[in-house]
Amino acid sequence: MSPLEIALLALLACFLIGMPIFMGLIISAIAAILCSDILPLSIIHNTLFDGLNLFPLLAIPCFVVAGTLMEYGNITGQIVDVVKQIVGRSYGGLGITTVLASTFFAAISGSGPGTVAAVGTILIPAMIRNGYSKEYSAAVASSGGTIGVLIPPSNPMIIYAILGNLSVTAMFTAGFIPGFIVAFLMCGTAYLLARKNGFAGDKDAPPFHLPTFLRTCGKCIFALLTPVLILGSIYTGMATPVEASIVGIVWALFVGIVINRALKWEHIYKSLIEGAIICGGVLLIVGASTLFGKILTYEEAPQKLVSLVLGFSTTPEVVLLLIIAILYVLGMFLETLATIIILVPVLLPLILKLGIDPIHFGIILVVTNNVAMLTPPLGVNLFVASRLSKLPVEKVSVAVLPYIGALTVAILIFTFFPSIATWLPRVLGYGG
Repeated sequence: MSPLEIALLALLACFLIGMPIFMGLIISAIAAILCSDILPLSIIHNTLFDGLNLFPLLAIPCFVVAGTLMEYGNITGQIVDVVKQIVGRSYGGLGITTVLASTFFAAISGSGPGTVAAVGTILIPAMIRNGYSKEYSAAVASSGGTIGVLIPPSNPMIIYAILGNLSVTAMFTAGFIPGFIVAFLMCGTAYLLARKNGFAGDKDAPPFHLPTFLRTCGKCIFALLTPVLILGSIYTGMATPVEASIVGIVWALFVGIVINRALKWEHIYKSLIEGAIICGGVLLIVGASTLFGKILTYEEAPQKLVSLVLGFSTTPEVVLLLIIAILYVLGMFLETLATIIILVPVLLPLILKLGIDPIHFGIILVVTNNVAMLTPPLGVNLFVASRLSKLPVEKVSVAVLPYIGALTVAILIFTFFPSIATWLPRVLGYGG
């Protein structure tokens, strides 16, 4: 067998026995090196170092820390208060509030599970108190959390941009319009399901009153300025995404301690621990997958995949649909970042060969991985919502099916209309 075949078989065996992903990647890469006559052992430590020595990776733990600080500092609660005044009394008002609050919080956190935890902690109990079923409450919270990896900043977008040698800012820009389309479809789904089941709005919420709404916005102005500050610093060129993540941390500390007076020392400690845990997990997978990707490159796996797929079809849309189908299956078993890290080095040469814009493909990749957050056995958003709603994961998995349908519609729209993803980056001069 060739080193490539040995690597793939070893990786499959590691996955089947339940070994952690980073260990499976390293073991399969080392097995291929030991069976190769041309790959030196020195490639292991050199590649691991090069894979981790990437400045943009710093943005991921920093955005996680910023989002966690904002949750503890009551910034998330203030965002919910503002959104609830707009749609709180309509059918499914609290469900729509959950989606819209998730959209707003996504511009702070960059993490899907983090968005579910921050928004769901407040709104899942509120929905249950107002007569919404636990299934509805958990489903809308876990589904709304998927927007956290599409609206910038987005941790998967940062990883994809690094691996594809693309501008992180360009990917962030490309996520805006698709993100709002997904949010609209999610809100529509939440409304229709609430209408069908007779879930009214928040009975404690007063009717919309513009002066009251403006006063609430005034009280929560520092919370509402958070995404403007973070994203504005990036798009005006005043800060890189990494620097903007630090700005987010400083702003969260200022608002949480000085303005809201809700942030305590133990909250800061917990936020730093959360960032370290996320950073450690990401770096392990990134380093291991860089090594595995190097083996694939030496064995010309991308070129072989290109020849195989082009032998089947040369139509870009057909190829994208095939990739989407594969991602739907892989997403059930692989974590989002792991899927992106493993597949991008293999798929990107194929995408470029077909003339597909890499930014367009990046958006499809990220949105398709949104579905992975809602599909068992590894749907991370399901587990967060299950814990918050005290409902078995199996029941949450069934309840999210309409939202998976809405995401699938969004994916098909983005596949056949690439300008949705590429228009804004092109207009703002980021390529695409």
